[in-house]
Amino acid sequence: MDEPIDTRPKLLIVDDQPVNIRLLNELFHADYQILMATNGPQAIRLCVDYLPDLVLLDIMMPTMDGYEVLARLRADELTRKIPVIFVTAQSDEADEERGLDLGAVDFISKPIKPAIVRARVRSHLLLKTQSDMLRHIALMDGLTGIPNRRRFEESAPAEWRRCARDMTALSIAIIDVDFFKNYNDCYGHQMGDECLKQVAHTLASLVRRPYDLVARYGGEEFICLLPNTEEQGAVALSHRLLDGVRALGIDHIDSDVDRIVTVSVGVATAYPSRGGDLQWLIASADRQLYKAKLSGRAKVMTVSAAPGIETSR
Repeated sequence: MDEPIDTRPKLLIVDDQPVNIRLLNELFHADYQILMATNGPQAIRLCVDYLPDLVLLDIMMPTMDGYEVLARLRADELTRKIPVIFVTAQSDEADEERGLDLGAVDFISKPIKPAIVRARVRSHLLLKTQSDMLRHIALMDGLTGIPNRRRFEESAPAEWRRCARDMTALSIAIIDVDFFKNYNDCYGHQMGDECLKQVAHTLASLVRRPYDLVARYGGEEFICLLPNTEEQGAVALSHRLLDGVRALGIDHIDSDVDRIVTVSVGVATAYPSRGGDLQWLIASADRQLYKAKLSGRAKVMTVSAAPGIETSR
């Protein structure tokens, strides 16, 4: 039986003194998932890997102080929105001003007063929850209810870096509804919208892993971001998407492929750690989609991690 998923907010405590970490952990472990770090580099790695909802960050640490940690978090697109509260023995106004200028959301002085720390953490997590809700709405496609292109464009660079670090494959699949203009002309735009909704729902239901992403890329195009996915796995998934849309059985009498709605898919796979860049990968998948259309549509075309090796599968 699967263990229940812990949905509590994630709180990262960063302090080079274990006694301070134990104190803060005692205050918060009942209500939050606790992550701990005793130095700056470790804190940055945890932020990249786990994206905590809030960081309680000490300033005075050896090797890399809290100011530098915060500056690095703010410089990375993946971590720049994580709220950080400085918790420090320093009480000079200039230190507080510097921290706030760097992007800290609050400044708490030691010795810690439990009631004050709890209240401020609770307040900032509430603000983050509200901000996340608004952001979620902004990153969803209004018609289909799945993520939009902006969401893909924000997520893809982070997954590229993650796969480069882990030395794993990253695959992209671009899906296009075949002869969709003909569909709109024949059935009308209202039916066209309904068709896109059904296709989007089907694609989203088949892309099941929590770290995968399917988004509406524009018009009748959709895109899948598939981290840790070799070419073979991406092609197999693409065929399931092809079959899933066919199984909808949506009438399309003006299609030159079939009497029902079909899709074409272009797939590209790369190993970010071996070079190349994300834009090459997206462009490669787009070229494969174009070849799928030229070769009759309703099929999958793919290019392997080595540019130039192209097959129809």
